[in-house]
Amino acid sequence: MPPELDKIEKHVVAYKLQELAERQWGDYRARQPGTCFADPDFVLPLARAYELQDTVTKLRISAGDRLIGYKVGCTGPGTVQQFGMQGPIRGCLFESEIRRHGDTLDFEDFANLAIEGEMAVRIASNGAISAVFPVIELHHFVFRGPRKTLPELVANNGLNGGFVLPHDEWFSSRKFIERKGALSVRINGRLVASGDLWPMSGGADSSLEWLRRHLADTRTDLLPGQVVLTGTPLGLYPVRRGDQVAVFVDHEIGSQCSVV
Repeated sequence: MPPELDKIEKHVVAYKLQELAERQWGDYRARQPGTCFADPDFVLPLARAYELQDTVTKLRISAGDRLIGYKVGCTGPGTVQQFGMQGPIRGCLFESEIRRHGDTLDFEDFANLAIEGEMAVRIASNGAISAVFPVIELHHFVFRGPRKTLPELVANNGLNGGFVLPHDEWFSSRKFIERKGALSVRINGRLVASGDLWPMSGGADSSLEWLRRHLADTRTDLLPGQVVLTGTPLGLYPVRRGDQVAVFVDHEIGSQCSVV
């Protein structure tokens, strides 16, 4: 392709991507994420899905939000089996969607609310792990395509709708950086699932190493203070109004919330 035509083609692609990102951002704010995927003729390659996610992220930041980290998803046996897809995938985390331990969530703020219990890490000034702690990841659990695909998952930011932090003592804890433990999810006091802390055999380091390589493709680095959700070894669980959700490490409560 002649250079001048290639330049025009890239401009057209960029324009369509911006247009699609504005639609995605509008759908998300309306709690109707990813309506474009309901069109049976809509096709989006995985690389383009990440470009779309990044473009929506820029729109969110320009609207006053702040990027505070990333999620690594679709790695553990539970979610791989549920979705029928093998990751890892990356999503972005935003300051406006941080919830505190013990918060009450409004069910109407989400599209088909579902949760995951998982471990998160905080990045130190030297790039190492400064803390590890349990969180409740919140999801807009919606797929609109005729089958679940990684591009739809990625374009919809890994279904992420924020996360619930643990109580303050956990947020600076280094206890489980090396030590093994058991992660469990309880809903209304009933044990839903339990398993290892980490979804990948190499622990938190495996999730971070994959994320760093992935971000390097867009010349992006993890920054000190950022939070990374490392993925769940368990599954994704729908919740309803009136539910009480709690995540434990061993027998110690980490993070909890309620839904109204």
